[in-house]
Amino acid sequence: MPDVTSYTTEEIAKLLRVSKLTVYDLIKKGELPAYRVGRQMRVDADDLERYKLRAKGSNNRLTNVAPSGGQSLASATDASSLVITGQDVSLDILSKHIEKRTKDFRPLRSHVGSMDSLIAMYQGRADIVSAHLLDGDTGEYNLPYIRKLLVGFPYIVINLLTRTAGLYVKKGNPKHIASWADLSRSDVRIVNREKGSGARVLLDEQLRLHGISPGNVRGYLDEESNHLGVAGKVMTGEADAGVGIEKAAFIVGADFIPLTKERCDLVMLKSAENMAWIELVQSIVASPSFQEELRSIQGYDLSLTGKVLLDQHS
Repeated sequence: MPDVTSYTTEEIAKLLRVSKLTVYDLIKKGELPAYRVGRQMRVDADDLERYKLRAKGSNNRLTNVAPSGGQSLASATDASSLVITGQDVSLDILSKHIEKRTKDFRPLRSHVGSMDSLIAMYQGRADIVSAHLLDGDTGEYNLPYIRKLLVGFPYIVINLLTRTAGLYVKKGNPKHIASWADLSRSDVRIVNREKGSGARVLLDEQLRLHGISPGNVRGYLDEESNHLGVAGKVMTGEADAGVGIEKAAFIVGADFIPLTKERCDLVMLKSAENMAWIELVQSIVASPSFQEELRSIQGYDLSLTGKVLLDQHS
């Protein structure tokens, strides 16, 4: 009897000991058959075993085995996968709008940080990248990093939104934290974000600009993988402060010290085969229906949303 067990992309990543982006890449290439259940992609156990056998080279005849049900992935979905990276909820809304507008493309969400997303794009493992990376020397967001990482690639950068970033503190701000400099105080302990995230880059750049060594910041090595995790640790008293965006403070009930406006942009590599979905994404981001949904979320500034910030030719 066939094994009816199925796995999420996260579970597959753990089983194969690879990143979720690698799993999405395998799905995108059709090497790992997958199907959608609600917003989640799932892989049947039998199809996973077939992939593992092919990878081991133990049975070459399995190379062309179709997924469960007898159809190839391409014919079963008749859609090209688009890997969308980043952690902001606006990207989930973008995915939903893509699904509503077309059956030709199937969005796959990967919740990874800005720097890792750009590296994945360079390696051909991501299609639509969201980034919010501060360059402290210029005060510019994203473009300095994109220019350095995507040298030789034609790409387009459009603004998704601008949002307020700052520090989470406990209700009433009992430690009277008001600035980046306060993070070096001996009575203040922080919780950090993971390496490669935009929030981590923001903190590191601010510490550098203020002449503060990370070694002098208590809790610098304690990491959480998302804004809610950071805000939650502040609320429970495990930390006195953490870097993040306003929305998460509102959700968990923490106080928020606004310190900067950060720009979140979308990056897409230009090629003849990509132009159809790039134009689709641009039209969605500029549409009243998409922007109306974003306006309902606290802390978003849409004054630049949809604007082309850079159109780089090869």
